[in-house]
Amino acid sequence: MGRYIALYRASQSAVEATTNMTPEEMKKGMEAWMTWVQNCGDSLVDIGTPLGDGRRMTRTTNAPSESDVMGYSILEAESMDAAQSLLADHPHLEWAAGCEIELHEVMTMPDMSGS
Repeated sequence: MGRYIALYRASQSAVEATTNMTPEEMKKGMEAWMTWVQNCGDSLVDIGTPLGDGRRMTRTTNAPSESDVMGYSILEAESMDAAQSLLADHPHLEWAAGCEIELHEVMTMPDMSGS
């Protein structure tokens, strides 16, 4: 069983539009997310959270991130195809024009304990 991280991408204008949502629109959006959560069952390891105030750091710079990653979830699945199928009807894909989900397999690290 592998672990996969889903990165939710959206334009800044889509993110800013959430500040103008009515309580009813917010509730409807959360209901869609909760349906997705229920459909994932035990395959959803961590529902995740929205992300904000990202930083882009190098050895010599520290600047605001220009990335459009705005949240994440962690899934457990038998394969990349199985993980993708868990995301096929994800409400993020219907939220606003240009919304995307980027999926990455979490790679296993070698034992670094030295024993």
